[in-house]
Amino acid sequence: MRSSASGRIATGLGLALLAACSTPSAPSAVEEAPASAAAPSAYTIWDPYPQYDGSSEWVRLLEACGTQAGVTVERTGYDTSDLTNKVLLAAQQGNAPDVLIVDNPVVSTLAEAGVLTTTAENKLDVSAVSPNLLGAGQSGGETFGVPIGANTLALYYNKDVLDKAGVDPASVTDWAALTAALEKVTKSGGKGITFSAIGTEEGSFQFLPWFWGSGANLTKLDSPEGVAAVTLWTDWLKKGYAPNSVINNTQTTSWQEFATGEYAFAENGTWQLANAEKAGFPYGVIPIPAKAGGPAPAPTGGEFVSIPVQQDTGRYAASQQLVACLTNGENSLKTTTTLSYIAPTDSVQQQQVAADAKLGVWVEAVKVAKGRTGDDLGTKYPKISEPIWGAVQAALSSSKPPQEAMTEAQTAAASATQ
Repeated sequence: MRSSASGRIATGLGLALLAACSTPSAPSAVEEAPASAAAPSAYTIWDPYPQYDGSSEWVRLLEACGTQAGVTVERTGYDTSDLTNKVLLAAQQGNAPDVLIVDNPVVSTLAEAGVLTTTAENKLDVSAVSPNLLGAGQSGGETFGVPIGANTLALYYNKDVLDKAGVDPASVTDWAALTAALEKVTKSGGKGITFSAIGTEEGSFQFLPWFWGSGANLTKLDSPEGVAAVTLWTDWLKKGYAPNSVINNTQTTSWQEFATGEYAFAENGTWQLANAEKAGFPYGVIPIPAKAGGPAPAPTGGEFVSIPVQQDTGRYAASQQLVACLTNGENSLKTTTTLSYIAPTDSVQQQQVAADAKLGVWVEAVKVAKGRTGDDLGTKYPKISEPIWGAVQAALSSSKPPQEAMTEAQTAAASATQ
């Protein structure tokens, strides 16, 4: 059970050093804050964008929102891998930042630890946010932030390779059509498809569109649908439609293979658009097809803006103004452009496509995307993801047939999530 925002910060989260820290006293709910509480002039914002320095558009936007709220912003950018632990420790010590921006799968972890306030408590308006994107920031029926933007996966294609093989990318609308296209490409002397199946979350992230696109559910990995998704990838390797290197490919090395100009397709994300423009060959993007046709649900990437629990509840009012400023329509367009994201609201998505028609495919992909921690999986997701990537690795390396690999994965996931 998730602790309420007004509760104590949970311990025992795999961070041994937290156990030695004292728990801060419980703050009251937002609406109980004294009306006369004076807002301090300095407000802290932590984000996972250390690549942006003080001269960047991103930091200038944060400072502008601070000016609008009547406070000074003190911003720190951390590596994504470090940010979660730092937030948990800071919250345990009563020193959480005023505004926090974290990768969406982390939201449920922080929410269940009692680190975050809810949007209801802080009067943050999320009514315009697409429900499928908002789901990644929900746990136990409550919402713990506002998505700042989203990215997801689709299929890039090399027009020259497809033309040589006589393949129309518009015909690739289901698994059978894609496999037929890969066969034509390899017969014409080209290479088929590259993706990332590495034994990490990246591998699970790239597998999920095929898993979900089969109709499978994360609570039943060894269903016929789930096994079919692993079998699809396994068959591609056996037939030479995909290279054996996918077993160790990250999303970056997979892209590097596609950038050679030899491959017809590459599964990759919105973040590669700038590199696609530099590739030196004509490219396009199509949705990842579901088994029976239509776009497959792909997992969402991107961050949520949240307000952590504070002992001084008088701080919440200015924090709410900062978050509202960062996520309003005008600034949402600036933010998603700066961070290469698709906006979380339909109105801003339309503005993005009007400015750049190439984003149309990505907007459509985001509309059917799913949060990895959605379906109320929350902190169970990582315990399911690891058996998934292990099963995919086992099947692609031919150490186990797909059915056996997924059966063992289901057993492991069920045990870990009990």
